[in-house]
Amino acid sequence: MAKFELKLPKMGESVAEATVTNWLKKVGDKIEMDEAVLEIATDKVDSEVPSEVAGTLVEILFNTDDVVQVGQTIAIIETEGDAVAATPEVKAEAPVAVAEVAKAVNPEASGAKETAAPADFSPDYSGSDKFFSPLVKNIAKEEGISLAELESIKGSGKDGRVNKEDLLNYIKNRGSQPVAQPVANAPKAEAPAITSQPAAQAVPVSVNGGDEIVEMDRMRKLISKYMVESVQTSAHVQSFIEVDVTNIVKWRDKVKNAFEKREGEKLTFTPIFMEAVAKALKDFPGMNISVDGEFIIKRKNINLGMAAALPNGNLIVPVIKNADQLNLVGMAKAVNDLGNRAKAGKLKPDDTQGGTYTVTNVGTFGSVFGTPIINQPQVGILALGAIRKVPAVIETPEGDFIGIRQKMFLSHSYDHRVVDGALGGSFVKRVADYLEAWDINRDI
Repeated sequence: MAKFELKLPKMGESVAEATVTNWLKKVGDKIEMDEAVLEIATDKVDSEVPSEVAGTLVEILFNTDDVVQVGQTIAIIETEGDAVAATPEVKAEAPVAVAEVAKAVNPEASGAKETAAPADFSPDYSGSDKFFSPLVKNIAKEEGISLAELESIKGSGKDGRVNKEDLLNYIKNRGSQPVAQPVANAPKAEAPAITSQPAAQAVPVSVNGGDEIVEMDRMRKLISKYMVESVQTSAHVQSFIEVDVTNIVKWRDKVKNAFEKREGEKLTFTPIFMEAVAKALKDFPGMNISVDGEFIIKRKNINLGMAAALPNGNLIVPVIKNADQLNLVGMAKAVNDLGNRAKAGKLKPDDTQGGTYTVTNVGTFGSVFGTPIINQPQVGILALGAIRKVPAVIETPEGDFIGIRQKMFLSHSYDHRVVDGALGGSFVKRVADYLEAWDINRDI
């Protein structure tokens, strides 16, 4: 019998601590190697901490919302051997929890009725693509819930994960409602018996029979804080320029299928724009800086932040490191990788660190242009507007005529404390020049 100390792993050179947001395992739970034990959050990214060994969780050293330093021991896992026999009280915790759950669901049930499932009912939940905690599985098994039925329950946890409260609400309404309602809608007197989260996390509160008050989630609170601080810190000013991207649209339409077949990656417009921004930053290093009080830090590397919308409506900014050193293929792979992992919630803390300039694509949502807020401590952010077909005057040696062109707006917000209009305007004009000079015969 041996005990293993599970420590908070290093999550990037700039990350020193994280906050415990949710324990996926409880004392007494069996843990497989590489299985997630808890969820943590840095200032920008949510992550899971997996176990390096297989065994039984015997001690939890930090509570939810505690801040843990990198390298600190957060839990003790007893490895293979006499672990189960040596901790009988731990082994008994799961049945006790299920019994309490049964009473919460049906207070009138006797001890003989606490196990609703037949003795031979043993559903296999391992075939699901969804994650279910051991406690959720135990409750589902006791209540005779099949895998298909369990997967149909709408979860309120991270990434739609079904937690204990979701399952209990579903069981209460089983037969009348196919999907669980938020725990906060349960009768107030019963809440303590079935709720393991702090009262502050309860959600919709009805006001005047119609309005609802919903507490911001952790990430939205952080975004709110950063946005207000940025506006209060930087003297925001904007420059706008319209760009003719007809050649880029034609070129992409011509090569995108061959590109995907050859590289195994989709070719969107984003890597093309990011390449132009990286080149312009190299031409105008005064935009690739940050401010620390009364000091200006000139950044050696060009690390492009790429604002990405998450499925829950929040925003995150993964960073393409050394973007000026990537060719278009490398840029496309970096954009797709970070974008896909952002949507799947698989970004690592270091993926969002070290950005020196940020690009946001407001055109994705149909916006023609925007006035984005600077991502501190950077001094500039570029918004890409929607590409539209518009009538335009075309100049030729034979004279001017009107034709249909593909155009878009670039919106550049910059910090007027250290970036004057000449620099801010010249930079976005250079980005436009690179885009308009795109060679329609360029090789992929």
